[in-house]
Amino acid sequence: MAPIQLSEALTKIDQANANDPNHEIIEGQSIPKELIYGQRMTQTINTFEPNASVALQIAARAQHICRWEIPRETYPMDRVGYLKWREDLKKFHAKKTAGILTEIGYDKETIERVSFLLQKKKLKKDIETQTLEDVICLVFLNFYYEGFLIKHEEEKIIDILQKTWRKMSEKGHKAALQLSYSDKGLALIKKALAE
Repeated sequence: MAPIQLSEALTKIDQANANDPNHEIIEGQSIPKELIYGQRMTQTINTFEPNASVALQIAARAQHICRWEIPRETYPMDRVGYLKWREDLKKFHAKKTAGILTEIGYDKETIERVSFLLQKKKLKKDIETQTLEDVICLVFLNFYYEGFLIKHEEEKIIDILQKTWRKMSEKGHKAALQLSYSDKGLALIKKALAE
């Protein structure tokens, strides 16, 4: 697929994510949360998997497309509610992205592949689904983990780190251990992996 078409797809995903009412302050600038998240996904996949297919590149950028439209609070605040919310989000992201790709003129095969990846189908079995999951985990560890540390109890952090680690491949583990962490952040990772 022509690079110009890929560029158009990423731009349209960014335009959708620029409407996020939730913002993050980065270097004194207020930036829509999902816009910066999508760009961090692309930045990470370019380093982690430089030969990523077009479908995988699009899925990475669209991973949280318009996520704020389905707030967590609209589901029961328990484990069942959380899982249902996550499941509905995957379908929502896939549908939203398929609409953009159809509009641009992508072929049915690419659109179906992007939807497959966004719904995390065949995790651990499909190499691209696994790569996408690795990138999601790396983005969390690189950009969000340290902020998370401040807000939560050690027990919860260790549980989340262990769950994150289980989702990743060997290649993902190696990349995660090369990121830079605060002393506390690194100590908790070591503790989580030792248990």
